[in-house]
Amino acid sequence: MIIVTGGAGFIGSNFIIDWIKSCNEKILNIDALTYAGNLENLSSIENNKQYIFKEANLCDPSLVKEIIESYKPRAIINFAAESHVDRSISSPYEFINTNILGTYNLLDKTLEYWNGLEKKSKDNFKFIHISTDEVYGSLGKEDNAFTERHPYQPNSPYSASKASSDHLVRAYNKTYLLPTIVTNCSNNYGPFQFPEKLIPKILYNIFNNKELPIYSKGHNIREWIYVKDHCDALYKLFLRGRSGQSYNVGSNINLKNIDLVKKILELCKKQKIEIGAKSKISFIKDRPGHDLRYALNSNKIKKEINWKNKTNINDGLFQTIKWYKNNKKFLKRTSNKIFTKRLGLKV
Repeated sequence: MIIVTGGAGFIGSNFIIDWIKSCNEKILNIDALTYAGNLENLSSIENNKQYIFKEANLCDPSLVKEIIESYKPRAIINFAAESHVDRSISSPYEFINTNILGTYNLLDKTLEYWNGLEKKSKDNFKFIHISTDEVYGSLGKEDNAFTERHPYQPNSPYSASKASSDHLVRAYNKTYLLPTIVTNCSNNYGPFQFPEKLIPKILYNIFNNKELPIYSKGHNIREWIYVKDHCDALYKLFLRGRSGQSYNVGSNINLKNIDLVKKILELCKKQKIEIGAKSKISFIKDRPGHDLRYALNSNKIKKEINWKNKTNINDGLFQTIKWYKNNKKFLKRTSNKIFTKRLGLKV
């Protein structure tokens, strides 16, 4: 049995689906089902005997303790997080609460459980914490890519909260010897991504003949990885990753935002998706503290566990566009104002 937190979100749901396809071991999904958590993402496996779901918030320590001790996992993989930079600027409290306090509670109750295990089970246990490249801050155009030894320099409430959670994970390894791994991944894209993020937002607007908003002049550069490749890296780290280590997980596919949107438009045309007259690129006011560039040096994970990114950007985007084209109900529902208002969010 392994436990995944935040498994109703974008990356977590992809990981669970892939796990069920490739493993016979049971997997328990803990999710608070906030606005970006959607159990519909997991409808294909909801009746699978390997899959168990528990609605729970990591900020409830007694409930976290009860679940861990009841299910006795051999590993915990922590995807649970508030993750959208814009929301962190307007509402930082939720990010501090979930990403820092929630991670602390999970670590603390995991440590209690781990301390009670027999030696063999303790030695085989893993706590894997999923983080982001944004904790490193921003690169200049000519700077070398971030390595795992790069100092943390977060520039948004979101990245600061994730940096804090990373430090807590490291501290629990160094102080209490809890076997932990931290992963710092580049921008993910693929099925089930909530449409506040760039790629699904652009696709939603294309499908609905709306303007395609890009911050400033679209010169901010991001490294993009197809979510299935990220999940593959996590599975291999689960098998062979070293305790107490952090690993960058990247693709070395770097694009300006403006070039990414242009590529999406080209690929939509190849899929014979109509581009309406209003679906044109529109430059909007830049957000505060907008990082110019992220780029990861992923040599460590390549050397240690023989992992590398498999999906080129054209194939990954083509499959992503095809999925959203065939799942417009997902976009409609998750973009709907009633859906977000029901959860107490500003729209």
